[in-house]
Amino acid sequence: MKRRITRQLQLGSVFIGGDAPVSVQSMTNTRTDDAAATLKQIKELAAVGCDVIRCAVPDMPAAQALREIVAQSQIPVIADIHFDYKLALAAIDAGVNGLRLNPGNIGGREKVEAVVAAARIKNIPIRIGVNAGSLPKDLLEKYGHPTAEALVEAAWRHIHILEELDYRNIKISLKAHDVPLTIAAYRLLAAQCDYPLHVGITEAGTVNSGIIKSAVGIGTLLAEGIGDTIRVSLTGDPVNEVKVAYNILKALGLREYGPTLISCPTCGRTRINLEKLALEVERRLDEIAEPITVAVMGCIVNGPGEAREADIGIAGGIGEGLLFRKGEIIKKVSEDKIVDELFDEIKKILVERKMK
Repeated sequence: MKRRITRQLQLGSVFIGGDAPVSVQSMTNTRTDDAAATLKQIKELAAVGCDVIRCAVPDMPAAQALREIVAQSQIPVIADIHFDYKLALAAIDAGVNGLRLNPGNIGGREKVEAVVAAARIKNIPIRIGVNAGSLPKDLLEKYGHPTAEALVEAAWRHIHILEELDYRNIKISLKAHDVPLTIAAYRLLAAQCDYPLHVGITEAGTVNSGIIKSAVGIGTLLAEGIGDTIRVSLTGDPVNEVKVAYNILKALGLREYGPTLISCPTCGRTRINLEKLALEVERRLDEIAEPITVAVMGCIVNGPGEAREADIGIAGGIGEGLLFRKGEIIKKVSEDKIVDELFDEIKKILVERKMK
């Protein structure tokens, strides 16, 4: 899969764009002025592989709390700023690694110049983020409603402000809850510039509906080589955002992340409770961080073939199953013991890998 060639920027220890892997971002939903709660959530997110974290900065107490948060965070911290340039200056002074800020929304030229000057000293990237729900009134009047062209034109207004100040340490996002609109906007902008793109579907919804919209939107763009860093926006625990993001990247072969489960949809040949087995295997795989491919198949028609591609797998029979390792049959096991036997073999594989 050929990636779009972009400029590379650095957020703390994480490189974005160029030949760097697509990075995974999330956003804390704690009050940022509660540093302890925010750091606890950042630790949880880092534990599941989050590369970069963004924190809302709605007021000065939140900006001041960033100093402690940045000092103790295991991953780079981005300050999310709207309208108040003083909050941006305070966040930079607190040591943040990046800003999410639209320069056209923070006041006059002198205010933008002050933020850019401070960001330049510390080489802090600025993400310009355009949302379909908050387009300028004149663009809505011009285009009639949010369109890809309107989103891109809005983005260029902010980009030009920074370029006029000779600041190109920029990444850009163009988000909407509408998947086709988002895809069209990113395609259009990707053809016009080489800035790194932060890709996501905003306000995607709950874990159920949001996963589908995010997988279709983000996955389509990544498959076309568009996207340098991603966030899956889901209502609820942000840990889910990171896990879903990695599953999208893993499905496209862009990042390795934990186990891969292959399981068949079942059919009339199935004589084993495959749904129960697959759900139990999936639950227990969630406790494993290492990459390993596990197949759970309903019968021997596709089972051995899929298990041959997998590191380990099972194929169902009548109340029992065959345990395979790289396509080779290890043993026949009763249905009530097959999951335990499967995970015994998984443990053996992981131990063998560490000994090599």
